Amino acid sequence: MLRRFVVLKNERGALLKDGDFERLLASGRHYVFDPLNQFSVQKWKIDAPVNDFDMVDYVLLHSPDVASAYFTDMELGEDEAGLRYENDVLAEVLPPGSRRVFWKGRVDQRLERVDLREAYEVAPELARRFLQPGLRAKAVAGLGGLLVAQVPAYHVGVLRVDGKVVRLMTPGVEVFWRFNREVAVDLVDLRLQTMEVTGQEILTSDKVGLRLNLVATWRFADVLLAYEKLAKPVEQLYREMQLGLRAAVGTRSLDQLLENKQVIDEVVGEHTARKMQGFGVEVTSIGVKDIVLPGEMKTILAKVVEAEKSAEANVIRRREETAATRSLLNTAKVMEDNPIALRLKELETLERVAERIDRISVFGGLDQVLNGLVSIKA
Repeated sequence: MLRRFVVLKNERGALLKDGDFERLLASGRHYVFDPLNQFSVQKWKIDAPVNDFDMVDYVLLHSPDVASAYFTDMELGEDEAGLRYENDVLAEVLPPGSRRVFWKGRVDQRLERVDLREAYEVAPELARRFLQPGLRAKAVAGLGGLLVAQVPAYHVGVLRVDGKVVRLMTPGVEVFWRFNREVAVDLVDLRLQTMEVTGQEILTSDKVGLRLNLVATWRFADVLLAYEKLAKPVEQLYREMQLGLRAAVGTRSLDQLLENKQVIDEVVGEHTARKMQGFGVEVTSIGVKDIVLPGEMKTILAKVVEAEKSAEANVIRRREETAATRSLLNTAKVMEDNPIALRLKELETLERVAERIDRISVFGGLDQVLNGLVSIKA
């Protein structure tokens, strides 16, 4: 009539009578008088959490001394977070309202409570334990409840808590509790940055469609002011540059824009500076990168340029012909009154002719040559 139940050294058990809890059993052999076969034993590994909270609560209620000897009960309030240690090594981050129950024995379980109402920053000495979880011998569970924010050099971080900008973070690493609040960090580059407004299709005042690309350099002059006044400062700057570009192109003809491209830079720069004044954003330079004409307009402009250049060439040719004729006339007047000059001109002509022939046969002497009796055989 005696039944023997064996609980191993790495186990704990609960004696059940007709399925109802009777008492806890430590490791070892246990004998129970059971003539009617009413008893059974439920066992648990002592290195695993206890999930049967009904049994734990029953023992806590009716035998608190026994519960204290067998269980380590960790229960957190709504405004508390917990750090669970196993043999003084951080093992888990517990969220508010959570509960963990462990068997006492092989592993020493310890709970460290954190009051979330006091601060949302994690203490620096504790934060260092969360920075490189992959390099730890044993991973820490529950890190989703923490925000690890790293601000690189030449940047600042805009810390938002429940949607409100709280402060600026300097370069470095900080850790924040995410429980019971929304914590976010926006990284802001303090260096000079480039923004391009590309593929803008705009009609000029004479109904010619242009595609323009604009480039600007800018930086944050006052980060807190920018994020206080504007939800998205970068998008606001991009939009104002678009509007300034449309104002510059839409009110001018194609000829005006092609004659003075600088006017686009000036108008867009003035518009953007005026609209972004007082928002903590500084625009240092704006310039048109490309002006792309439609295909048919390129052909028309090419023909116009060709006609203009052809007309200029004709003018130059006529001018040169007039100058050459005037020079010949002056030369003729000089030769008319000066036979020696005419003779020299004839000799010069003969010299140029002689440079272009292979052989000259002269009959009758040099005088005959000068009088036109010259036989030339090439």
